[in-house]
Formats: sequence, C-alpha cells, structure tokens
Amino acid sequence: MSYALGTKKLADFDMTCLSEAPHSSPETSDRLTFPISIAPMMDRTDRHYRYFMRQITRRTLLYTEMVTSAAIKHGDKDYLLGFSPMENPLALQVGGDNPQDLAECARIAEAMGYNEINLNVGCPSDRVQSGHFGACLMKTPDLVAKCIEAMIAAIKIPVSVKHRIGVDDLDRYEDMQNFVKTLSEAGCQRFSVHARKAWLQGLSPKDNREVPPLRYGDVHRLKQEFPNLFIEINGGFTLLEQAQEQLQYVDGVMIGRAAYDNPYLFATCDREFFGDKNPIRGRVEVAEAMISYIDQWTAKGLKLHKITRHMLQLFYGQAGSRIWKRILTDKSCIAGAGSEVIREAMAAILNNPLSNA
Repeated sequence: MSYALGTKKLADFDMTCLSEAPHSSPETSDRLTFPISIAPMMDRTDRHYRYFMRQITRRTLLYTEMVTSAAIKHGDKDYLLGFSPMENPLALQVGGDNPQDLAECARIAEAMGYNEINLNVGCPSDRVQSGHFGACLMKTPDLVAKCIEAMIAAIKIPVSVKHRIGVDDLDRYEDMQNFVKTLSEAGCQRFSVHARKAWLQGLSPKDNREVPPLRYGDVHRLKQEFPNLFIEINGGFTLLEQAQEQLQYVDGVMIGRAAYDNPYLFATCDREFFGDKNPIRGRVEVAEAMISYIDQWTAKGLKLHKITRHMLQLFYGQAGSRIWKRILTDKSCIAGAGSEVIREAMAAILNNPLSNA
C-alpha cells in the first residue's frame, strides 16, 4: 500500500524537530514565484525523498505524494502529512471531489505549515477514477470550481490545480481553455499543466505518461491567452536546459521522473533559477548530509531502505554508481542496518580511482 494513501499508524514519527528552519519565509511563502518544481509522484515523493532532495536544492518547490481527502479526514494525520520544516517550500497535493471535505483538508494543511495546497485533476488511474477524482474531473469543471472556491474560502495559502491538456474525447484546446477559464473565475491563479491528454480507459498510468503525444504549444497558447495566470508546464523534461527554454513561454516548469531517476540533476538549480550564491554540494557531501537524518529515523525503528531507496540514483551516470547502488540495495534491508551502510558506500565511491564525486 502506498504510504500516502494508506492509514497505517507509525507511532512517534513526527520528526519536525530535525531543522530549525521556519515553516515559511517571505522569500518562500509566495507560491507564484517558483519557476521550477518537482512533480508529485506516488510512491516516490514521500518525506524521506523530499528531505534528501533538500540536500541538493533548497529552493525548488516540492510536492507530497497525492493524499486523498478521505485519508486526511480519517487517517493518522502525522503519518500521512508530517514533514520536517527543512522540506519547505512544500505543497500538499490532495485528491477528492467534495468541496466541504477538501476545505477541511485545506485548513489542516495550512495549520500544519504547508505553503500551498494542490488539487489533483490529472491522475488517470482506475483506483483514482473509482473515487471520482483525478483526471476524470476535467469532465466536470463546474464541480472542480466549487472545490476550488471552498478551499480558497477556508485558507490564506494558495490553492492550485494540476491537470492534463485534455481527457478522452475532450481534448481540443478549447476544452482546456474552458476548464481553466471556469477555475480561474472561481479564484484559482496557478495551473500546472501536463502537456499530454489522458485516456481513462485502455492505457495504464505509465502509458498515459508516455503514449499520448506532448502538445507543448497548447500550454504556451494557454499562457498567451491567460497572461494574468501562473501557467506551469509539465511532461517529458529531463534537463534543466529544457526548463530554461520553456520559461520563454510559460511561468514555471515541473519535472517529474527525471528528478527521481537523476536527483543530482537539481544540483545547479538554485544557482540557475534563483540566483543563489551558496556553494553547490558534491554528491558525497549530499550523502554525508543524510547521515544524521538516517540515524534519527532508524533509532525510531524505521527500516533503512525506506530512506536509501530514494538515494540509489545519487551517482547516476558517474563512475562507482553501480557499487553505490549494490551496497545500498544489499545492505539496507538487513535488520538493524543504519548509517554505516552509507559510510561504506561512500568509502567505495571515494576509493574508486575513476570517481570525481
């Protein structure tokens, strides 16, 4: 069961004391200023991945996995929504179609210190459709508008929407235009647009990320016709150079799978997109920065692989990547394993004569 959708209790795992950083600050609290973000991804963007990515980029906007409104209302909120302030700026992505329930979730998110709440109107999975949320909601823009209105009325932090360019036969530009117009009239100012349509039947979620053709031009046109809205584009981007190019046409770029498969891709992000002058951490420095975090969580009983599974691709494309992954994979599942596994893997990297880590 996915961490974000489940309701299993994990006692005493509120680790918000790990950082003295505030929940938000003047330079991070305005969601509409972020030119780059990492997409919400099920079974990937949990709190451990996010903390890991914060050792690489401090300014990129991060998202949680999608959490259903029912899980938030009835589940263990600390387990489902808990995070370290170090993870901010951070948006909570929710799934649901009941305005009152979503408003309650929005109030909870704001009280916990999230910087934004984002409504999922893009996921095409059968499980999500059965709950009548995700991409199928693109067929009912008036209902989505009611959800947006209810959330905006309940909180002060921004409310945004992540959606597709179309769904099934509602895939004309004019269909998306009407959807965005309806939601903007309800008060939504931020739209993260996956530049592929979604087929609700016949394609798996994976295929829906790959098979429908990318239509970047439709998203660029959307920005031209709604210049006062913040339009972020998503879909198929694997390089920061591609993101920079897209910023000629839109306000922001969201990167998904590439951020997981090659996390160090974001090492120069703060400098390139935010003008940050701080030194860029090397890969080994990133690994070292995770040691105290690992020690605190494993002392609470968390299995090491729950954290290290997100770190496997840290040395993507580098000499020593194979041995790094082998050590983490083989030894993180051993009972009682802790940060010594990271230290061993780091030593193997540093002792590799071809490594430039």
